[in-house]
Amino acid sequence: MMAKNRHGSPREIPEILFAAPAGTPAGVEVISLAELRRRVSEHTLARPQRPDFHHLLTLTAGDLWHVVDFNGYALRPGSWLWVRPGQVHQWGDLTRAEGTLILFQQDVLDPATATAAHVDDPHAPVVTTPVAADAEAVTMAAEHLSREFQALGHLPLEVHIAALRHLLAVLLLRLAHLTAPAGSPAPEPDETYLRFRDAVERHFTATRRVEDYAHMLGYSGRTLARATLASAGLSAKEFIDRRVVLEAKRLLVHGDETAAQISDHLGFVTPSQFSKYFMQRTGRSPIDFRKGIRGLATSESRCGREETQCPGGGLSR
Repeated sequence: MMAKNRHGSPREIPEILFAAPAGTPAGVEVISLAELRRRVSEHTLARPQRPDFHHLLTLTAGDLWHVVDFNGYALRPGSWLWVRPGQVHQWGDLTRAEGTLILFQQDVLDPATATAAHVDDPHAPVVTTPVAADAEAVTMAAEHLSREFQALGHLPLEVHIAALRHLLAVLLLRLAHLTAPAGSPAPEPDETYLRFRDAVERHFTATRRVEDYAHMLGYSGRTLARATLASAGLSAKEFIDRRVVLEAKRLLVHGDETAAQISDHLGFVTPSQFSKYFMQRTGRSPIDFRKGIRGLATSESRCGREETQCPGGGLSR
């Protein structure tokens, strides 16, 4: 993992690129949190990042506060955190946590396995906690993957890489298909809602109107409203607005585009329309939000040390 600070400005958010150490297979890396602390400075880890590769993290001891897309999560041993490419995340205090971090690029798995493991699902849960037999199976898969990664040189390189890909696939498939706790089967999402959700993900920069999605999908606006309320607990319009606001926040904290450029990227007619829209839904102007997150990034590592409200995030303890 490598942090690249664009233009050398100390105020900018680092662009995190995947860069496995020399001599290790490209595309996947397994490291301990102790190694992460040695390799990347605390200052860099404490700042919001938007990597272009997956982070899969589990703790073996201690606890850790981690912020993903402006929501905070309290991690304990046995839980798994999965940060996908494009999501903005921020590390808490790593001094009280030990565990394993698995980094992998999007194309390391074959397409069929990636689909079965929901690798591309932007709505998948950030944190999962396997129980009973699932927990044992996931732990075994992670340990096997870690041992294989450390066994470079014991097999021909192409065989070693193939083994890593297969072992990673086993782990991801296990995590994506956990058994629901007894007596509480997970309900299947409504198909209408799923189609709407996927359409919003593809077109939220083009339209924020429920009527446009209804026409696009062949439903009435009321049908979309009922399906979204039943499956997501909010109106169809609010679902669209939350996705737009999330992307606006991501762009504001990770990059140097102006509010006007972000406004154009998100399909607003004018920057003032975007500012008003953002203010109405967050209570802050785009520029104030950017300054607030960047200004607090270096001081809010205490989110990992005490129960407190993280910048822009929820309280998950």
